[in-house]
Amino acid sequence: MMRRRLMIGSGLALAGLLPAVVPALAAPAQRGDKVRWPAITLLDGRMVAAESLRDTATVVVFFSTTCPFCKRHNQHLDKLARATAGRGLQVIAAAHDRQSEPVRQYLASQGYAFEATLDATPLHAALSERRVIPLTCVIDRQGLLREVIPGEMFEDDVLELARWARA
Repeated sequence: MMRRRLMIGSGLALAGLLPAVVPALAAPAQRGDKVRWPAITLLDGRMVAAESLRDTATVVVFFSTTCPFCKRHNQHLDKLARATAGRGLQVIAAAHDRQSEPVRQYLASQGYAFEATLDATPLHAALSERRVIPLTCVIDRQGLLREVIPGEMFEDDVLELARWARA
C-alpha cells in the first residue's frame, strides 16, 4: 500500500501537480550516482553541508562503539585519515550509538584523527540502506558514490582507499 502511494505521489510530482518528492523519500545513491549529501552535525557541534564536501573525496564508515570489528576497522581508518591529511580525502565516522558522550569517550580513548557524527540515519538514507557494521562508503571528489563495502576490512585494503585522494 505504501509503495503504491509513493508511486502515485512521484507521478504527480513529475507531472508538476505536487511539489518534488521529499528528499527523505529518495532512495540511497547507487554506485556511480551523485550523492545527495544531507547536512550533518559533527560531535564537536560543527555543521557539515554538501557545499563543504566539494572537491573532497570522503570515506564514511558506519560503526558502533560496542562492535569489536568496528574497533579494529576504525584503527585502520585512523591510519588512512592521518596518511591523507591535507590531500583531498576526509574520513567521517557515523556512530549508530544514540548518546554522544560514550562516542566522544570512545573516540578520545582511541585517539582517532577523523571526524564523527551521530547522524547515521540521514547518511544511511543518502548512501546505503544496509545496516551491517562496519560499513564503509567511498564518495569521490566529484561527489559520486564509488564503493560500498560491508564488514571489517584488512589494513592494506583500507589504506588502499587513499587512491581516491589522488583521483
